[in-house]
This record gives sequence, structure tokens and C-alpha cells, in this order.
Amino acid sequence: MKTSTRPGWRAWAAVAVGALVGTELRYGLGLLFPEAIGTVPWTTLSINVSGSFILAALTTLWMANPTTAFWLRAGIGPGLLGSFTTFSAVVFSVDQQARSGQHMTWLIYLGLSLVLGLGAAAAGWKAGKALSDRTGGAS
Repeated sequence: MKTSTRPGWRAWAAVAVGALVGTELRYGLGLLFPEAIGTVPWTTLSINVSGSFILAALTTLWMANPTTAFWLRAGIGPGLLGSFTTFSAVVFSVDQQARSGQHMTWLIYLGLSLVLGLGAAAAGWKAGKALSDRTGGAS
């Protein structure tokens, strides 16, 4: 008899709760640092770059310590950070810039999102690896 590899109710609940928290964090930061239509969306960029760093660092730590509960990884990774960092916010920002005639701005913004996001993920991986090595996690 085969055991099921499907996530259990704890994982689904953790993703739902994490998504709620991540969405509210994004919304709160949007209220604290509003973005005017037609300007560079620095808040969205900062949220996505910081989320890329955190997710890469945590994933590296979780890989070094695979005993971390699946439901916790699911709640924080795709739940909280997945809703905190959303591609739809980038697309919305690009659409607003394009509609306001700032074609070069949205192209630069997309480039910055890609380069800074990948750079943050690489830095997060390095930070997670250093932390894992220091605490004795397997890699």
C-alpha cells in the first residue's frame, strides 16, 4: 500500500494563515509608503527584493535541516512570502507606468526587479548557507 504524499490539513491551513499575514503585511507597507501612479513603485520593489532574500535564506536553512515541519515551511514559504511578494504587483505597476506613457521607466523597473530579485536570492542563499554552516546544519 502506498502512502499519500499529498499535503495534510495542517499544511493547507498554514498556507492560508500565512497568505493572510503576508497580504496584510504588504497592504500595511503600501499604506505606510504609498506609491503614486506614474512613479517608480519603490515599495513594491523593496517588498519583492526583501522577500526574495528571506525566502532564499529560509529555503537554504530548511534544506540543511530537513526536519523542519512541512506545514511550517508551507505556511512561511508559499503562504506568507508567496503572498507578500507577488508578481501581480509588478505587473500592475508596469501597467500603470505604461498607461501613463512612461515606457522607459517600466522597462527599467522590470530590469531592476529581475536583477535585484536574483541578487537578493543569491545573497539570501549565501546568508542561509553561512548560518547553516555556523550552526552545524548539514548541507
